[in-house]
Amino acid sequence: MEAAKIDSQKISDRVALQIEQWITAGHVRPGDKLPSVRELCQLFDVGRTAVRDAITTLKGKGMVEVRHGNGTFVCQFDCSRVFQGVSLVRKEDIRNLFAVRKILEAGTAELAAVHRETDHLNRMKEALERLAQADSLEGWRADLDFHLAIAEATQNEHLVQLMQTVSSAIRKGIMDCHRIILADAEQERTIFQQHVAVFEAIRDAEPDQARQAMVEHLAHVEALLNGTL
Repeated sequence: MEAAKIDSQKISDRVALQIEQWITAGHVRPGDKLPSVRELCQLFDVGRTAVRDAITTLKGKGMVEVRHGNGTFVCQFDCSRVFQGVSLVRKEDIRNLFAVRKILEAGTAELAAVHRETDHLNRMKEALERLAQADSLEGWRADLDFHLAIAEATQNEHLVQLMQTVSSAIRKGIMDCHRIILADAEQERTIFQQHVAVFEAIRDAEPDQARQAMVEHLAHVEALLNGTL
């Protein structure tokens, strides 16, 4: 296990990132004990405060636990914790969340176009009908149901579970988007047509078009939340 020297900018964040990379790469596994604070200071050539702050960051993500008197141990990683406390106030948070959504949901739409069956299409269509009729903030529920129905259409249980895991963060973004479009009929029509485009590509078994339609939809919503439209 190697450790790169850390520069002076955001030292604790860089230490946390490298330890996180150790964990995700499998160099240290759930239940393993991390090197002591003193050993980590030597490995990274940084002070004790930077190491302690890094461990606090990883603890907040649910990646490690500190057992007082025994040391710091790697937890079984729970990806749902990554999205706890996500805020869509800062543009950086919006950008990061939508980067995740584009990777996840573009691929999900593509797979849905390959594996969807009639009952999946019916659930998507029902959600679209509710979305078209919504005249209040309740429209976000139909919007979220539409995206979850796409995940179910992949017939990949892991993707469904992942979508459910990030749904709390997605829910906040969708609710914020609907607050904006309620005051803008043109945006409401645009976003609805984007959903229709995704549905039609999935219905017509066009995976490339489904992927592209989803990317365009999410890019539009991201710009709307950023106030750049």
